[in-house]
Amino acid sequence: MRIAILGHGRVGGALATHLSRLGEQVVIGLDPQRRDTSGPLRERVPGLAVEPALTAVGGADLVVLAVPFRAVGEVLAPLRDALVGRTLVDATNPVGPGFTHALGSERSATDVIASLAPGAQVVKAFSIYGAENFAEPPARAGDLRPAMLIAGDDDAAKHSVAGLIDRMGWRPVDSGPAAQALHLEHLTLLWLRMVRGGDRPATLTWAVLGD
Repeated sequence: MRIAILGHGRVGGALATHLSRLGEQVVIGLDPQRRDTSGPLRERVPGLAVEPALTAVGGADLVVLAVPFRAVGEVLAPLRDALVGRTLVDATNPVGPGFTHALGSERSATDVIASLAPGAQVVKAFSIYGAENFAEPPARAGDLRPAMLIAGDDDAAKHSVAGLIDRMGWRPVDSGPAAQALHLEHLTLLWLRMVRGGDRPATLTWAVLGD
């Protein structure tokens, strides 16, 4: 699978690191109008490909959006046509002051992103934890794998994302249609309040039992 990652900060960099170690073909998509700041990540991940975002998306089987939520409009605007028919993973979180929902819980980031890339199959994933959890396989409790919840309206797209999550060591859990993404964002805020705003370790993860 060729995976294009838009964003090479903490989340994008961690995902690129993990997926590259798994042998996936990862390419970082860059805005050609901005200075290339991917050097430190390329030093940590030898062989990591870097291309203009339009080229990276055009050749990808799956695209991961891992930029700050405030930047999604600027990032997606020139890629609108290239994203038609592609699976677009929304790994963003609209976090406001005091770990509140930046959109007032009136709509999800996934809903906003779907409106900006109407031809893409958007799947919410990699959003319920901090970046510390994405660079390595998650720690298990015996045979119990930590859960990675996803949401989206296209079953084929969710199946593809779930397979990738499984290879990364998580238990993929389909939480339902894209409307559920808002609740996953609230789960992220709970994690942030417990970890960033509390005294829980960043290794805190969720699990699903009885299924």
